[in-house]
Amino acid sequence: ASDVVLQKSLKEGFSLTVSEALWKETPVVGSEIGGIPTQIIDGKNGYLVNPRDYKEVAEKTMDILSSETLQEKMGRKGRERVREKFLITRHIEDWLDLWHNLLTECKAF
Repeated sequence: ASDVVLQKSLKEGFSLTVSEALWKETPVVGSEIGGIPTQIIDGKNGYLVNPRDYKEVAEKTMDILSSETLQEKMGRKGRERVREKFLITRHIEDWLDLWHNLLTECKAF
């Protein structure tokens, strides 16, 4: 198991690497680009960084590595974030709610 995952891409879409790390309760230090900020809440489940700022990347990584308490807290928050926003079951529930609302409105006419 990892204590922290670095995803310092210069170009990135959603990044399944980030989702997988968060799901496994591993904090992520990730770039402030693409879909990464959608997944990482800065300071809560990891850190968002400028991928070209090596000093910032190192500082944030060491911040996580130096505190087991912070690792555990960010890890739990990361898993919660994935569960709340990105699991397929969440998307299916949203679709079912949408269809239910549409059908209910159609019956009103």
